[in-house]
Amino acid sequence: MSRTPRTGVAPVPEQPSGPDAAPAPAVPPTVTLAAGTLARSAAQAAGRLLTRPAVGLGDVVPAPASVRPQPAADFVLPADAAVRVSADADAREVAGHLAELLRPATGYPLPVADLPPAPGPLQLTLSAAAPHGPAATVPGDAEGYRLDVGTDVVRITAGTAAGLFHGVQTLRQLLPAAVESRTPVAQHWVVPGGTIVDRPRFPYRGAMLDVARHFFTVEDVCRVIDHLARYKLNHLHLHLTDDQGWRIAVDSWPRLATVGGRGQVGGGPGGWYTAADYRRIVGHAARRHVTVVPEVDLPGHTNAALVAYPELAPGRVAPPPYTGTEVGFSYVDPTAERTYDFVADVLGEVAALTPGPWLHIGGDEAYKVKGASYTGFVERAQRIVAGLGRTVVGWHQIAPAGQVDGRVLQWWGTDGDDPTVAEAVRRGARVILSPGNHAYLDMKYAPDTPIGHDWAGLIDVHRAYHWDPATHLTGVPVEAVLGVEAPLWTESVTSLAEIEFLFFPRLPALAEVAWSAPSARGWTGFRERLAGHGPRWRAAGIAFHPSPEIPWPAAPAGRHLPDAAAGEHRDPAPEQRAPGRDATTPDTR
Repeated sequence: MSRTPRTGVAPVPEQPSGPDAAPAPAVPPTVTLAAGTLARSAAQAAGRLLTRPAVGLGDVVPAPASVRPQPAADFVLPADAAVRVSADADAREVAGHLAELLRPATGYPLPVADLPPAPGPLQLTLSAAAPHGPAATVPGDAEGYRLDVGTDVVRITAGTAAGLFHGVQTLRQLLPAAVESRTPVAQHWVVPGGTIVDRPRFPYRGAMLDVARHFFTVEDVCRVIDHLARYKLNHLHLHLTDDQGWRIAVDSWPRLATVGGRGQVGGGPGGWYTAADYRRIVGHAARRHVTVVPEVDLPGHTNAALVAYPELAPGRVAPPPYTGTEVGFSYVDPTAERTYDFVADVLGEVAALTPGPWLHIGGDEAYKVKGASYTGFVERAQRIVAGLGRTVVGWHQIAPAGQVDGRVLQWWGTDGDDPTVAEAVRRGARVILSPGNHAYLDMKYAPDTPIGHDWAGLIDVHRAYHWDPATHLTGVPVEAVLGVEAPLWTESVTSLAEIEFLFFPRLPALAEVAWSAPSARGWTGFRERLAGHGPRWRAAGIAFHPSPEIPWPAAPAGRHLPDAAAGEHRDPAPEQRAPGRDATTPDTR
C-alpha cells in the first residue's frame, strides 16, 4: 500500500518485510532532532494561532505615555510560571500582590522568588536606572514604570515599588477579562507583545469617601481602596467626622466615638473605627501604594462632636443628634481655649495613626463663624498641623486665612474663576482640584438616576472626562496644581453596591484626567478602551452604571443598580432610596 506524504515532508521508502528482510537502517540522530524541532515549532505556531490576545497593548486605562506594540511577541502565561523579583522587601510585596491577583482565575501556583539565579517568565525589577520616558526629571517619575512583553518573558521595571505596582495594574488589564474571576477559568492567558513606558501627569490622584453621613465597614473601605489602586489612584481621603457621626476613636476624648459615632443620615446605628480598625485600613492602603488622607472637619460640621462634648459648643449645651442633611448650623466655639485643646488632641492622635504627610481640617460651610473669628480659628488649626510635622489640607474656603508652608486648598467650586483661591496660590498655596460639576461622584448621571444629587449638574462619563486640570482655574498655573480628587458624599448612599454604582464608570475617567498627558487623551479612544472594562467589572462582582455613552460589549439594558455580591442587576429597594432625605438644603460641597 502506498502512502501520500504531506507537502514539504520527504517520503520514507517502504522497507521489505519477512524473515529474509535486511535490518532497517538506523535513522540518523540529526534526522530525529530535526523532526523534534519541526514538531515543536509546529506546535508553537499552532498555539499562537489559537491564543490571540483578547486586548490590545494600547487598551489600558488610564492611557499610558508611550505604547509600542509588537504583534509577533505575544506572551502566553505557562502553568509552571514563577514571579521573579528584585531582592527588595517592598518589591517582593508587589510581586506577591501580582501572584495573588493571578492565582484565583488561572489556578496556577505562581510562587514568588528572587530574580537570581533563574529569571523566570514574570520579572519585576527594581532599578535606580529604570527608564521613565523622555521627561526623566518630572516629579511623577517616582511612580513611572516600563513594561516589556516578549514571547518568553514579561518584565516590569521601575525605580520604586510604587512604579512596579502601577506596572502590575497595567499587566492586569492586558490579560483577558476572566483574570478577575475568583474561581479558576480554563483558557490561555495571553498578553499582547510590545513595550509600554509610563508615568503620571500629577502626583496627587485620589478619591474621597464620606463615612460620616453613612458608616461603612473596614471591609467596604478596603474594597474602595482596591478600586482606586486598579486605576493608579494613589490617595484615599476619608471624611471621618460630620454632623451625623464621628467615625474614629480618640483615646483622650472617648465619647466622640461612643456617643458621637452613634447615628447616621436617616437614623440607624452608625459606627466608628477603633484604632485597630483604622490601622487595618491604613495598612491595606499602604500595601497598594495608596496614602490615606484623614479629614476632621472643623470648625463647622461638628454636631456629633457637640453631642458628645457640650463644653465645645458656644452655649455649652448639647444639641440633639442630627440625622438630616442640612449644613452650616453647627460649630465649635472659636473663642474657647478648650476648643484648641480638643483640636490639638484629636489631630495629634489621628496623625499618630496615619503615616502619610497630609492632615485635612475641612474648613467649609462654617456659616456661623465669620470674618476674623473664622480665619483666626483656621490659622491656629494650621499651626497645630504644622507642629505635628504634617501638611495641612482644607477645603478652599480656608483660602483667606494666613499661609503656612505647603498648604493645600481642595477646590470644589463649579466656576473656574475664583480670585480668592488664585490669590492664595500667589501667596504659596497649592491646589487639589475637585470641581463639583466634573469630579463629584455623588452627582447623578442623568435625571432618572435612582441615587445622588444634581446641585452641581448631572455628570455623565463625558463630563467627568472632558476637562483639563492645567487650565481649569483662572490664575492658577499648572505648577500649583497638586492633582485631582473625586469626592463621594454619602447622604444618599447606603451600601457598597451604591458606592460602586456611582464610582463606575466615572472613576476611571477621572483617573485618566489625573494620570495621562493631554496628548494621550481623547474621548473617542477612551470610550472604546473603557468599554472593555465592563466584562472585567462583571467578572469581579463590581456594581456599575452601564452608561449609554459607552459601547459596552453585551451590555445589559437600562439603568439600574447591580448587586455586587450576586453579580446581578436590580433596582434599589425602597429602603435604599436615600433614607432621611427630608431636608431641603443639600450639602453643597
